[in-house]
Amino acid sequence: MTTTTHFPLITHSSLDAAVAYRNGSVITARQFLHDTDKVASTLPDKRHILNTCQDRYHFALGFAATLIADCISLMPSSLTAETLRSLQSLAPNYITLDDDEINKHLQADTPLHQHEITKIPQVKASQLAAWVFTSGSTGSPVPHAKRWGSLVKNVRIEGERLGLLDGANHTIIGTVPPQHMYGFESTVLVALQSGNAFDAGRPFYPADIHNAITATPQPRLLVTTPYHLHSLLASEIEVAAVNLIVSATAPLPKELAVEAESRLQSHLLEIYGCTETGQLATRRPAESAEWQLFDGIQLTMEGEKVTASGGHIERPITISDRLEITRHNHFILHGRSEDMINIAGKRSSLSYLNHQAIAVEGVEDAVFFMPNSKTENPISRLTLFVVAPTLDRRSLMQALRDRIDPVFLPRPIIFVDALPRSKTGKLPQAALMALVEANAGKS
Repeated sequence: MTTTTHFPLITHSSLDAAVAYRNGSVITARQFLHDTDKVASTLPDKRHILNTCQDRYHFALGFAATLIADCISLMPSSLTAETLRSLQSLAPNYITLDDDEINKHLQADTPLHQHEITKIPQVKASQLAAWVFTSGSTGSPVPHAKRWGSLVKNVRIEGERLGLLDGANHTIIGTVPPQHMYGFESTVLVALQSGNAFDAGRPFYPADIHNAITATPQPRLLVTTPYHLHSLLASEIEVAAVNLIVSATAPLPKELAVEAESRLQSHLLEIYGCTETGQLATRRPAESAEWQLFDGIQLTMEGEKVTASGGHIERPITISDRLEITRHNHFILHGRSEDMINIAGKRSSLSYLNHQAIAVEGVEDAVFFMPNSKTENPISRLTLFVVAPTLDRRSLMQALRDRIDPVFLPRPIIFVDALPRSKTGKLPQAALMALVEANAGKS
């Protein structure tokens, strides 16, 4: 069996093909490679680079330049004090590359000549490309090493699963930041490794998402999260149609998937994976609860412990979720192991309870919180933090009684103006604990 030792930086068939769009204007592969060379020439050898670029094209340039300069990208999904301490411990001499720095390099007086860029750089499969970090939703962010070959293999399978290899010149619009593993893989890397393009922006509000969609050519993919999708569909904006919706970071309720497919006149595919393993499977939640594994991926069960291996995964990795293997290459997700709670001998999951709360009419956002019994916490019972400006406690409790077992009804319910969600819609554990402490004694 032949082992591939190098993979190209991009796979576009022509240097004149589109790699990105900014405000409707095309950026070609030739321009991307030229810009990458300019940025790479400014980087020191063998250094760690913290890529904080918010512009998706700038981020892609920073990553590509770091790669061909034989440096290593640092990509935390947030820049909290705790994360910065982790970075300092991992790479004490890291340097930061932000949008201003990229702009400064791009504005340097180096004319683009057609003959300057004639070939696409090849990168060793074994090269350490990046340290990516868990989101912190279950504790402190943890770094994980990603080699170029593993990243490429993963997103090429993703591209095939999403139908991006048909030569139709797809454009990817993402609401998720590129520093997050999902945004990194599904908006930047998959475009570079499938010969397609991405939009340079990161629209957040419904009107911005609509404008980003209409500003880019078809066929178009919207890469988003359940949180962003819920906000989009709750708005009165008539969002332009897309050819495919992709969602990840949290299980998507079937009702939301069905509504999204109807409103955006498209199919919706959900991606399952984690920072440790990369992407592992997809499903179409509007039609089935079953997930289909990527080619080459294997799941091994030993009791309740599940291990993923094969494909792009370099070594077997234990998965923190509870899975049920239903048939060959298919499984059902039952939630995270630490997501389960037990009250009076009855079991449920926080994800399920969150879904039921958010489904109540008038609720804009909600999260159940169960304090760790091993800690001295000012709130010692199952608590619901909720954004519901048109509801009172009595009406909300009555609505919850119709949806969940009485033993899991929250005591107390705390109304807040907003939940401290990250840019991917997750609730980092540290932010949630701060919310708990700030509301201690309220009911």
